[in-house]
This record gives sequence, C-alpha cells and structure tokens, in this order.
Amino acid sequence: MSKHQPQELTNERIEAQYDEYLMPIWKSLNVPLRRAAGCTVEDFDGTEYLDVYSGISVTNVGHRNERVIEAAKDQLDEFVHGCSYVHPNKPVADLAERIAEITPGDLQKTFFCNSGTEAVEGAIKLARKYTGSKEVVALEMAFHGRTLGSLALTGNKAYKDGMTPTINDVTHASAPYSYRCQSCADEDGCTGRCAADIEQVINTHTADDLAAIIVEPVMGEGGIVVPSEDWLARVRDIAHDHGALLVVDEVQTGYGRTGEMWASEHFDVVPDILTQAKGIANGLPLGALTASAEIADSFGAGDHLSTFGGNPVTCAASLATIDALQDGILDHTRTQGEWLSDRLVELEREYDVVGETRGLGLMQGVELVDPTTTGPAGVAPAPDSQLAKAVGTHLRESSQIIMGVGGFHKNVMRFQPPLTISREQLERTVDSLEQAIQANT
Repeated sequence: MSKHQPQELTNERIEAQYDEYLMPIWKSLNVPLRRAAGCTVEDFDGTEYLDVYSGISVTNVGHRNERVIEAAKDQLDEFVHGCSYVHPNKPVADLAERIAEITPGDLQKTFFCNSGTEAVEGAIKLARKYTGSKEVVALEMAFHGRTLGSLALTGNKAYKDGMTPTINDVTHASAPYSYRCQSCADEDGCTGRCAADIEQVINTHTADDLAAIIVEPVMGEGGIVVPSEDWLARVRDIAHDHGALLVVDEVQTGYGRTGEMWASEHFDVVPDILTQAKGIANGLPLGALTASAEIADSFGAGDHLSTFGGNPVTCAASLATIDALQDGILDHTRTQGEWLSDRLVELEREYDVVGETRGLGLMQGVELVDPTTTGPAGVAPAPDSQLAKAVGTHLRESSQIIMGVGGFHKNVMRFQPPLTISREQLERTVDSLEQAIQANT
C-alpha cells in the first residue's frame, strides 16, 4: 500500500500521523478535533464534547463564530498577504484604530505579530528602547512564552529544562499567590508582601538599570491566580519609581476573558505596554502589543518587523471578534462568571480536596489538594496533581467534557470556556466536576 493512499479518518489514524511526522512536543487530551461549533467539539469517531478550555482560552466568541468566519472569508476574496508593514491596508489600519479605542488610558499605537510570545518579546524590546535600560523583573510561576526571550521571563523550571541560557538581565520576584504565601497564612489574609518583594528584588538583584516589570493581571498557567485589589497599582508605582515601564501581559486574560475587555481594568490600572494574543482573533493567529504614542515612537524603522504580523485576514477576523464581544458577550460573561464563582465556592466548602476556588469572569480555577499533607513551606494542604489528572480524565471519558489541568503544581482545574457558554452548559460542567471529584476520592 502506498503511504499516500487515503485511509479512513479515525482518532487513532490522526494521532499516528502526529507521532510519525510532528516533532514530539505535542500533548494529547485524547480528543483529536474534526469539527467544532459554539461550545462543542467533535472527534473523528463522532463523539461530541463540551469544550470548557477553548483551545487554551482562545475561541472566546465561540468556535466557528459566524460573524468572524464571514469577515475572514470576505477578506480572503480581496487579498491574503502583502506584508502589512510594506503595503498599508484597511483591515490592519482599522484594527489598530479600534484597539486604540478599546484599550485603557492613552494606549494608542500597536505592533502586530503572530503570537503571544512574539508580543512579549516585542514589548521587552520596546521597553528597552524607550528607557535605555536593560533589566527586567518578572514573577515566579509566571508564563510569558517559550521562545528564548520570553522563556527567560517565564518563572517555571519545567519550561526551561535544557533550554538555557536565555536572555540575560532578568530576575524574578514573588507571585501574588496568597493561598500558598507564608506571610499571608501567618496573618490570615493578604499582607502585600509579594509587592514589597519586587522592591527588594530590584534593590538586591539588579544593577539599577531597570527597563520593565512584566506581570500577568491574572496568572493563567500559574493556576488562575488573582492578586489582591491594590497589587497591580503597587507594582506600577514601583516600576515608575525606578524609571521603568509596567508591561501587562494580557495574552490569556484579554478580549473579555475576565468579564472586562482587559483584566487590568478590574484593578483600575493603565499599563505602559499591553500585550495581546489568544482571543484576539478567535483562533486565527495574531498577536499585538500596544503602547502610548510617546513610548511607541521610540521604535524607529527597522527596530522591529514581522513578515506575517498583521495579516489582513486575521485582522478582519479580530475586528469581528471585538464586535461580537461588545454586542452582548461581555455582559454575558460577567453574568455567567458571577454564577460560576458562587457555585465553585460551594464546592470549596463541601469538599476538603478543593483547597481554593478563584478567578474572574469565565477564567476560574479549582485547586485540588491532599488535605492530609501540608504543602510547600508548610502553607496550605499539599497540591494533588494526581487527583487533578484523574478528574480531568474522568470528565473527558465519562462526561465528554474537556477541561484544562494546569497551575504551577499541575493541580488546578481550569474553567476557560468560550464566553458564549450557556448556563445549562455551565451547570452540566460543575455537576460533572463534582461527580468526578467524588469518583476519585
């Protein structure tokens, strides 16, 4: 049989092709994807799943959103590529203007790229160019990407193993993870020590040449970690006191995920540079960084570029995504997020293995623990990654629900569904999660 002869499409066939022809870095949720619509996906064996992970927080306005698909198709009929930094075109111009309208404060000028990690690397280049300084402070447990520049900022050795050295002049400070903070545990509430630690790290680990502090307003890969109400403002003030910029990484939190267009709006903080990707074009590859005109104009011709950045098809899709978000989906997200948060608190009260539930909007985390064992630094029960893995498997195999498992300790169940998810679908998900916890404890 010729290796090119058509074969029946099955889950096993697709995964076999992955094993044979793709580099061995892919992770399987055991749900090869054939088609998707709204909040559901279907595999090659015809099994339908409720998707509460949305391709890692990407399809914010629903799989195959009609408005987005139509916009992309219309642009395909005009032209696909001309390099948007060589040939100015309407979708890119319109999207840049639209982002200036929806971003907070005086953020005005945007650079388009293809992904979140590129947006982060561009933001660091811009901060260095504007300030004339070199050093960057990021957070422990943070995730900002996997290319060598952004990997240096990512605060997790699991992603760095065998990949160093990365860029120099990066140091890390404590994350605002109050559930596992020794200081907060001693005081039975948030002490703000994590913000003070940033100042301490600058004073002891840098050469007073700070270009930027980069943070996620809600830490996604770190476990849906939400800081205290005044934390982001304190970090901004620390950055500015040292002549540095505040870079807020909204790659995972942006475009409505937390119930506001930007998670930083919950904390009433305007970043100096705001990075975006994931939900920006509802699944089409696009990334961006946006800054004030003063900061943006420190870039000159040739300082930065991208052949495919600002592809007109993806920019058209992004404009339609923003329209959909502002046409009721943001309001829906806030309402559903409030219900989900309250319902998850009930699980926390009822089950000892649910250490903490937390989040904003439809970005919620359920941290699973072993209540018989004390966790790192003697704070809170030990993380239970095996239970989280078993719960995720149970959800897929018994309830046909796809839910991400993440967090620094790999013990956090991640609710990040398409923002169009119905109350009935959310209720089904929480009920199934409870059943999965019961079945595995």
